[in-house]
Amino acid sequence: MTAKVALIGYGEVGRILAEDLSARGHDLFAFDLKLLSDEGTPLREHASEHGVTLTRSYADAVASCELVVSAVTASQTGAAAEACAPSLPPRCFFLDLNSASPGVKIRAAKLMRDRGRYVEGAVMTSVPPYRIKVPLLVGGPHANDALPMLESLGFAARMASHQLGVASATKMCRSVVVKGLEAMLIESLTAARHYGVEDAVLASLRETFPGVDWERQAAYVFQRAIEHGRRRSEEMREVAVTMREAGLEPWSASGTAERQLWVAELADRHLFGQRGSEGFARSADWRIEADRVLKREWPTR
Repeated sequence: MTAKVALIGYGEVGRILAEDLSARGHDLFAFDLKLLSDEGTPLREHASEHGVTLTRSYADAVASCELVVSAVTASQTGAAAEACAPSLPPRCFFLDLNSASPGVKIRAAKLMRDRGRYVEGAVMTSVPPYRIKVPLLVGGPHANDALPMLESLGFAARMASHQLGVASATKMCRSVVVKGLEAMLIESLTAARHYGVEDAVLASLRETFPGVDWERQAAYVFQRAIEHGRRRSEEMREVAVTMREAGLEPWSASGTAERQLWVAELADRHLFGQRGSEGFARSADWRIEADRVLKREWPTR
């Protein structure tokens, strides 16, 4: 059966979902703030290729849909929910995939009131390898009702709790370790490269954690930080909020946010500001990227 689905946010996740849902024949509508500027050109080209109807507003995107998927940056979670709420059809599911704290998700749900049915979503690993089948926790009083539709669309969703905040708390607490490990590995191996001890450090890590391919992991975390460090930094700021909601000072989460943003700003400055040999080339060899990092001044904010 064909479903009408709105994608709020047409970044990496939104475009992947558009490709997979379009291939299944569903009617897709999308809105992204970038569509209102010249930055939206690649989005318009992608949408045209995959049969996605782009709209000029949140309201136009969601007005006639059975499911709305919100996949915006973490800081825009509440704003996107607030903008969509007044125009949601009464029985429409609003699946909030954004990396936000439990408190933010609970406040977003309250914005729905008697309109759409809010479903908290927590994406539990990187989307690109799994695409629409990425492991997804869902929660809230409407989550169980949404599961049959999500499964029919191809999502790999499973119930976390009828209580709002549980799914997001699971993701946020996991991110302290996962995103923190990324930041620590970048910091450790860049410094090790400076001192010429990277091979010894990697050998010691392999001995201590023999189940991890540290060379491959290093290449992955450098590339993800270069390409998505700003978005990951926003997520970690939400993780810090989550820690504060639990009564903890978020030393690890805050430090991780700073390191992810630091790499992203280097990439923005030297890849997009100075194309060519001066820029980050997104090499598969983490050593090349570490050397480029070492040659740069720390960006100022």
